[in-house]
Amino acid sequence: MRLELVPLSVSDVDRSITFYRDVVGFVLDHDVSPGHGMRVVQLTPPGSSCSISFGVGMGAGAPVSNLHLVVDDLDSVRAGLAANGLDVSPVQDMGGGVRYAFFADPDGNSWALQEISAGAALPDPAS
Repeated sequence: MRLELVPLSVSDVDRSITFYRDVVGFVLDHDVSPGHGMRVVQLTPPGSSCSISFGVGMGAGAPVSNLHLVVDDLDSVRAGLAANGLDVSPVQDMGGGVRYAFFADPDGNSWALQEISAGAALPDPAS
């Protein structure tokens, strides 16, 4: 099984495209209108095999909470996003080699930038 698409609920499709593409740096894969007033947009974080999707006529839903974007260099990614005007939290060190920073899109879908250092403890496969 592979998770390849996460649908998000947004109130303004064009604003969301601008946010995810121009501020967060996702790649715009599709922006299609198949008919009957429907519009489907798909964007993918750089290096990811899982995309997000939103649009018009796709059904409404509650905001999604705490989606994780795993990064190698949290400080660098956070600084780049802040330079793009994103309101991103300070880095939080959770201990054990795990650090986070958080942000949300204009519709309240929330994201966690996660860095796990090479020395972080891995679960014991025997348990």
